[in-house]
Amino acid sequence: FMNNQTSSLEFSHFPVMLDEVLKISSPLSEKKFIDCTFGGGGYSKEILKFSKTNVKAIDRDKKILPEASALEAKFPERFKFYPIKFSQLDTISKDYVDIIIFDLGLSSIQLDDFDRGFSFNSKKGLDMTMGLNEVTAFDAINNLSEIDLKLVIKVLGDEKEASKIAKNIVKHRNEKKISNTEELVKIIEKSKKKNYSSKINPCTKTFQALRIFVNKEVTELINGVINATKKLKPGGKILVISFHSLEDRVIKYFFSNFSKNKSRPSRYLPENKISKKNLFDEYKNKVLRPSKREIDQNKRSRSAKLRFAIRSKDSFEYPEEFKKKFRKYLDLEAINV
Repeated sequence: FMNNQTSSLEFSHFPVMLDEVLKISSPLSEKKFIDCTFGGGGYSKEILKFSKTNVKAIDRDKKILPEASALEAKFPERFKFYPIKFSQLDTISKDYVDIIIFDLGLSSIQLDDFDRGFSFNSKKGLDMTMGLNEVTAFDAINNLSEIDLKLVIKVLGDEKEASKIAKNIVKHRNEKKISNTEELVKIIEKSKKKNYSSKINPCTKTFQALRIFVNKEVTELINGVINATKKLKPGGKILVISFHSLEDRVIKYFFSNFSKNKSRPSRYLPENKISKKNLFDEYKNKVLRPSKREIDQNKRSRSAKLRFAIRSKDSFEYPEEFKKKFRKYLDLEAINV
């Protein structure tokens, strides 16, 4: 995603690893797709170029409605948009589908809109909401207890200096509320030890943590992929493009522990408690990465990882173990603000 301030969504959003997505999903034959993260519509538009495809798209961000409406007008028989979170994807149709795609990255549309406060280059309000949110980053920063704030920054952002950052945020807000991105950036920069060798902006991990918390991204992802699996035909594929290690860990665990080549999701479960059903066929655990050419064209694709799994013929059985494994993240995102 180039740093492109053009108003047209078409040019400011590049669908990441598009060639790989098309190769895996082979849209030449008659297929039903769900695009769980419509964004600038990159994947949906490319898939609709194949005349036998049918696409249902989802996005929680109301800013993309004009783009989605234009596509509905162009393909009234083959494209339908739903303004919901992807955890609700099982509500949009009774039909089973062939391909479900998740592109978990922030779109350029969100990142380059400084009013939304996703970027630390923004000087605007602390928002960071993707849509259909209960809280904003402003609420989290100004209302979470110091302990909860520290946990959010440490666990969701993998930030080693979370304790100092949380302490300084609380100290600052006791004098006056932290109302914009610029103020937060200054507090984080003062809290962290100078690391001249690091190429990463010192605010990156804290901003990531707040964004994940505000949008309940781990909860959404876990419920989203569970409900996606429920809607897939046997032999259908679920594709997930992730951009940070926590997302990738969630997906890797799900695909590998509920596939035929993993006989038991937990060695602590007694034999008779283990289901003989598998959600996926053998999972090869191969991560695909963007090509050098793509990274040169679109710097933001450099951290992308693509994994996909193939739905088995077994009937759907709710993967309780999956939720147990990531319970600490789910509990953290459920904290009241």
